[in-house]
Amino acid sequence: IIKEAYKAADELAEEGISCEIIDLRTVRPMDRKAILESVKKTNRLVVLEEAWPFGNVATEITYLVQSEAFDYLDAPIVKINTADTPAPYSPVLLEEWLPNSNDVVKAIKKVMYK
Repeated sequence: IIKEAYKAADELAEEGISCEIIDLRTVRPMDRKAILESVKKTNRLVVLEEAWPFGNVATEITYLVQSEAFDYLDAPIVKINTADTPAPYSPVLLEEWLPNSNDVVKAIKKVMYK
């Protein structure tokens, strides 16, 4: 999924939008400092995770930022997750189920008000 984030960042760079990507290697311990410093620098947050939308790491990240860096946000936080459906087995359906670079581009443009 990180490849999709970099693909979206490259596409957005062509439009003059710079993205900062944090690839969390572990969730425990979570690199809280990197997340908070990025939000303080960019004033925005888009969280991309290959998981269902409910009860996931993305929710924990949004909670962290809302509770410790809310005043730095210039736009609502956007989460990008898989569809809220059972995981498909078919490769064609799986491709549609997973978040992709187009989803990331749309989310970033949303928080940039573009």
